[in-house]
Amino acid sequence: MSISLLLIHYNPWSFLTNLWKLAFSFTTTAEEVATAFAHEIKGKNVLITGTSQNGIGWETARVIAKHANLVIITGYNDDRLKLSEDAIKKDVPSANIRRLTLDLSSLAAVRKAAAEVNAYSEPIHVLIHNAAAAVGPFKLTVDGLESQIATDHVGPFLFTKLLAAKLLATKTPSYTPRVVFVSSGAHNFGPGVDFTAITHPNSETYNSAVAYFAAKSANILTAIELSKRSQGAINAYSLHPGVILTNLSSKEESLSTMQEMGILGPDGLPNTEKFQWKTIAQGAATTVAAAFDPRINDKPGSYLNDWQLANEAVAAHSSDPVNTERLWKITEEIIGEKFIFEAPAHVPRSLI
Repeated sequence: MSISLLLIHYNPWSFLTNLWKLAFSFTTTAEEVATAFAHEIKGKNVLITGTSQNGIGWETARVIAKHANLVIITGYNDDRLKLSEDAIKKDVPSANIRRLTLDLSSLAAVRKAAAEVNAYSEPIHVLIHNAAAAVGPFKLTVDGLESQIATDHVGPFLFTKLLAAKLLATKTPSYTPRVVFVSSGAHNFGPGVDFTAITHPNSETYNSAVAYFAAKSANILTAIELSKRSQGAINAYSLHPGVILTNLSSKEESLSTMQEMGILGPDGLPNTEKFQWKTIAQGAATTVAAAFDPRINDKPGSYLNDWQLANEAVAAHSSDPVNTERLWKITEEIIGEKFIFEAPAHVPRSLI
């Protein structure tokens, strides 16, 4: 067992007075983290993007579904999404799973999916942005945006904006809704967000690896700015899940870039000499911690690595307040909407 729980004090009348010392290791799995925070997950409604099988989003959904009230899984292909749902229910028969077709590369599709979620009777406690585009050749979306920045950043930004009221509906004096962005430590390898490339994508200057680094930087910047602008109404976090072989990184269109970055060797297999690899079960663990660990309630906007705060590991270009604000404003211009936090009627304005 790679997670140890030391009970320091126990009050049978209140979970909040239980003091737990949690010791996580590199090999801790998402299931172990979910078990540790089962009380925090209980009763929550969670939406997770990018939940295809053999991915960390699917594993995140699976372990959360053992304790949550509702888990909404998303993907752009409903047939594949049904396979994910069936696989989760086979392992967790009691799971309450709901499928949502969502193509983050299309702003119209994002608006359609958000309208469907907003028609649900349930609010959303946690929104986890796990989906990402393949790291491959230059590709424009239907909106004329570069595919990686569109799918990894612009689409999630709009989706969060449109679901903000659903998140704010769960805000209470003792609970703050969360938005989690699965970023990557690889953001350090690039120069940060190329603001010109966001609004004016250019196939001649495009580099798939640099575009990936920029998209992951955008995730971190957005988590910081979202936390700041919500003024305590929503806690956002970003994270590095680890180096993991998933269905996304093993796609044929991603192979050459993965080899260029040295993540995969010439044979297409994981480069174990250069990187310490995690399994999918281990790779999903930090996502679960970012979504439910109560010890980071007072650290909104933070970046996590190996289930703990790691803000010192964030590159300067991905934490610069000038960049966070600039990215926010440019993205608002792209989606054609201002991201304004409007509280539901039952939420006091003092909490917004």
